[in-house]
Amino acid sequence: MPAAAQPRRARTTRLLRTLAVAGTGAAVLVLPLVGATSASAATPAATTVSTTPAGYPNNLDGWIRESLAIMAEKHIPGTYNGIYRNVMRESSGNPNAINLWDSNAAKGIPSKGLLQVIDPTFNAYHVAGTAYNIYDPVANITAACNYAAARYGSIDNVFGAY
Repeated sequence: MPAAAQPRRARTTRLLRTLAVAGTGAAVLVLPLVGATSASAATPAATTVSTTPAGYPNNLDGWIRESLAIMAEKHIPGTYNGIYRNVMRESSGNPNAINLWDSNAAKGIPSKGLLQVIDPTFNAYHVAGTAYNIYDPVANITAACNYAAARYGSIDNVFGAY
C-alpha cells in the first residue's frame, strides 16, 4: 500500500468515529426528552388555583389587581407599583402581619395587615364593597389607598411609614 493512502484511511476512520460518537450523544440527549414528553402527556398535573370571590388569584398579585379594580370604580388613585412597593415595606406581603412594638401598638391600636393600617384608620377609610375585616387583603389595601389618597394624593406618593 502506498504511503499516501494511509493518512487518508486514518482520516476517514477518525471521521467515522467522530460521527458515531456524535450520533450516540445526540441519541442519548433525545431519549430523555422523548420520554419526558410522553410521560407528562400521559399524566396531566391536577393543579387548582385558589381565587378570590371576585375571581382574582388568591395571592398578592390578585389582591392588588382586585383592589385596583375597586379603586378605579371609586376614583381612588394608585398604581400596582405604588401598592406593591408599600406592601413589601410594610408587611413583606403577609396579610396577617401585626406590629406589636411601635407607638400605635403602645397605645393599644397596633398596625395590621398588608399595609399596616390601624383600626380607626381602617374604619374611617373603609371602601364599600370590601370586607369589614382589617386582615382581608383587598379591604386592607383599598382602605389604605383611600387613606393615602386623602392624605398624600395617592399611595404612589408614600415612601415611608404613613
